[in-house]
Amino acid sequence: MIELDLEKIKRDVAEVFERYGRDPARMIEILQDLQDIYHWLPKELLKEVSRQTGVPLTRVYHMATFFKAFSLKPRGKYVIQVCTGTACHVKGAYMVLDQLKNVLGIDVGETTDDLMFTLETVNCVGACALAPVVVINDYYHGYVTPGKVESLIKEYREQQ
Repeated sequence: MIELDLEKIKRDVAEVFERYGRDPARMIEILQDLQDIYHWLPKELLKEVSRQTGVPLTRVYHMATFFKAFSLKPRGKYVIQVCTGTACHVKGAYMVLDQLKNVLGIDVGETTDDLMFTLETVNCVGACALAPVVVINDYYHGYVTPGKVESLIKEYREQQ
């Protein structure tokens, strides 16, 4: 279970509101900025946004669940997306995916216990010439092979 500092949540929400005000029309931007901080939207965070904006929690929750970009469960500092589009599939994306699962010890849709990595698949990233492609936090890695996976993950672990 992840322990959250409620005072930090209050400070972070207040800081985001300094940029956007408490305008419910800016809810998407507010939630995006908060997710950038936490990598997910914990219930305590949504409650604080509701409290400080006066928007009912059900409406805040609706926004957080409507858009696929938001996550209500913990995500890693690094979100790894393996392209499984046609070009990537043909060039070995599923072998790369299997190696990522082995190295990270998680399955697709899961996050490592240390909250460093979340593994996802995506249908296409629009970089077919670089197939197979792995995207880590919006950084594209092309021509990835199963043999390159371990060093790729090590590179991100060392950035800590």
